[in-house]
Amino acid sequence: MRHVIALDVGGTGMKAALVGVDAGPAAGHPGAPPPQAPEHPVLLHQARRATGRERGPEAVVDAILDFAAELRAHGEEHFGQSALAAGVAVPGIVDARNGVAVYAANLGWRDVPLRRLLGERLGGVPVALGHDVRTGGLAEGRIGAGRGADRFLFVPLGTGIAGAIGIDGGVEEGAHGFAGEIGHIVVRPGGIPCPCGQHGCLERYASAAAVSQAWAAASGDPAADAADCARAVASGDPRASAVWQDAVDALADGLVTALTLLDPRTLIIGGGLAEAGETLFTPLRAAVERRVTFQKLPSVVPAALGDTAGCLGAGLLARDLLHATLTTPRR
Repeated sequence: MRHVIALDVGGTGMKAALVGVDAGPAAGHPGAPPPQAPEHPVLLHQARRATGRERGPEAVVDAILDFAAELRAHGEEHFGQSALAAGVAVPGIVDARNGVAVYAANLGWRDVPLRRLLGERLGGVPVALGHDVRTGGLAEGRIGAGRGADRFLFVPLGTGIAGAIGIDGGVEEGAHGFAGEIGHIVVRPGGIPCPCGQHGCLERYASAAAVSQAWAAASGDPAADAADCARAVASGDPRASAVWQDAVDALADGLVTALTLLDPRTLIIGGGLAEAGETLFTPLRAAVERRVTFQKLPSVVPAALGDTAGCLGAGLLARDLLHATLTTPRR
């Protein structure tokens, strides 16, 4: 059975899958039409591994290569052939065009030629490398909450805040690979210092980490986090409501700036804060609506794929690359 490898590398763990490619003429058969992958990835096999980052960046790279080789061997044993391509999503700064993982603070690596290394380890198959948030956004836009939208913005609210700009089934990378960094829009000029070097960045006010920090201070419980704050909001705690509304207002300010520039049809909110459900979405929709003037108000919806988005997106990257490889005329 024809398949590709999908690999989502996180700060502490890796999620992976073998993703089916629909039956069709064998690649390279004279006159064969290009294979058309099913719209929603079919997961033939799933697995997880630790990154082993405590052993250093070289060990992380070795863990990725070893995991990919295990997946290739599983495909050969259980599905009768090797994977035809691979897609991998990684955090940090990514040069997708050249296949280089440029920098990731939580993994400690710099300028890792991951596409080349994986291609060599996997017997020369084509490999697609993508940024984790943009890859997750690709999945949400194509098969998740943004399905059917020609323009969308995917914003996961986690330890930080990033974004993926979706256009006609793809995700915009930008000229230098930095497109979508909505977390570093300044929403409170002169405000809290950010590690990026600016003051008042969105993620310093509206990320799950920021809400956790603010609620820990307001509640007097250093162990309190954003989920605790959401529960306290739902129970009517005025201190929690104040913390929550501050975050919602900052988030709305950042989102309205983004939608003014991008005019998305759908605004997809994911990550840890989105798990609060309508405790987040009801005030957020109201706050965004209050701020728009001439702009068209997009649909504001929760992400649909959860923590599988990155892996599913990596599978889509691999299938897209396979399709492109098989349809590119030989010289």
